[in-house]
Amino acid sequence: MVNATAKPFNQRLRIIALRLFFVLAFPLIIFTTSAWQGGPVAELLEVIGIFLIVACVIGRFWAILFIGAAKNQTVMQDGPYSFCRHPLYLFSTLGTLGLGLLLGSFTLTLFLGLSVFFILTATAKREEAFLRSEFGPNYDNYAARVPRILPDLSLYQSPATVMASIPALRVTFADALVFLSFIPLVELLRGLQAANNWPTFPLY
Repeated sequence: MVNATAKPFNQRLRIIALRLFFVLAFPLIIFTTSAWQGGPVAELLEVIGIFLIVACVIGRFWAILFIGAAKNQTVMQDGPYSFCRHPLYLFSTLGTLGLGLLLGSFTLTLFLGLSVFFILTATAKREEAFLRSEFGPNYDNYAARVPRILPDLSLYQSPATVMASIPALRVTFADALVFLSFIPLVELLRGLQAANNWPTFPLY
């Protein structure tokens, strides 16, 4: 039961922080090209990037199937929540790494992935302050056993059935479209760079 005197972390702050970061990173994305552009390395990075984005979308749906409308209502410890405390943030980080690889740059991959990871880690810490106040030793024991974002797959456990929340799945579907849009947007960016011949510099 959620304590009426305690308030969950305002998720709008996370959204604002991520949007601000991508606005600041936008010039770096559009004015750089892959140092391996057109070669087999770039093609391999693109395939891995697409794989990570698809894994991100599937993983986020998987996590929402378990947490659904129960967010901040219980200490979920099954499915993806059995091997990390914030699987939605894990899969979002994977999707961001996928974007960097789609762009064909290890530099951008590390910059984008680590930046988003640190933003989400800071968010997770704020969320956990609320969860500890709500669930006390129950959450403390869970946190002592299960890592925050980086997973420990050996801890995996899952019940045979899960109750899904349709409204939560709708929200996740909208989020999935954002991640999937990375794929055509990167292709569009490459086309615009080639057609307009605007100044760019290569990144490894």
